[in-house]
Amino acid sequence: MSTEQPAAYFRRDGEVYTPTSWGRSLWADGILSGPPVCGLLAREIENRYRTGEFVPARFTVDLHQPVPAVPLTVDSELTRDGNRVRAAQAVLRAEGVVVARASAVLLKRSAQPPGEVWREVRRPPLPPAELLASVAPTVHLFDSDGSGDGWSVEISRHENDTRKRKWVRGIPVVAGEAGSPFVFAAMAGEQASLVTNWGTEGIGFINTDVSITFARLPIGPEMGIEAGNHLSHDGIAAGSAVLYDADGEFGVCTVSAVANERRQISGAAIDAYIPQRGGRQRA
Repeated sequence: MSTEQPAAYFRRDGEVYTPTSWGRSLWADGILSGPPVCGLLAREIENRYRTGEFVPARFTVDLHQPVPAVPLTVDSELTRDGNRVRAAQAVLRAEGVVVARASAVLLKRSAQPPGEVWREVRRPPLPPAELLASVAPTVHLFDSDGSGDGWSVEISRHENDTRKRKWVRGIPVVAGEAGSPFVFAAMAGEQASLVTNWGTEGIGFINTDVSITFARLPIGPEMGIEAGNHLSHDGIAAGSAVLYDADGEFGVCTVSAVANERRQISGAAIDAYIPQRGGRQRA
């Protein structure tokens, strides 16, 4: 009988969240990657402040320092509670020290105004159903305009200077919980840094924040994120991306990033990590 636990980023013991190996960062040992940090903060915001017709419209995380892979706590407060606009903020702590902050705006659903507005008609591509069915449900897929090979598990096949995208297959933030579309989108949106800063030599920028604005929530735990643009100068980058699912685009992500060239991550390094992700071989 297998003793492996279901995939999740944290185990919960009361108000303490202990990281599992699924959330470890490739940038350095002993720290967490961005998605589980964003997911834990988004979970706190949603569980406490999403009520009635109020839905998340903007979620921002300040990743101002590496988050250590140690037991964490999270708390939050409501900063505005109006008839149509609700705002909240949350903080993540490691050993009592604040290591990440989040803010969110929740808006009340209402009727669409009259008239037509210009919008992009292009729809980002979906990965083939047969490819999704052929790999484990925790495996992500990668694609780029310039590879010619289409979607693949290997990120190294897309080290080029064209538009990138990733299909994210979310796992729960907390073991024993199913997760929610908003939390899965918060974790996927953090990967705007990957798709916008990924070039011919891998990934050389690390993001210091992420902000996601939603027109709607995704229809499920799987979704894509596609690069919109990358701008950089003097080791500082600004990136934009769109979030989408089988029904089309539903959100816009922006990230700020700083050069991390001495720890540049190659596609080959990520490919080597993927089979061990969350497994017992992961150091």
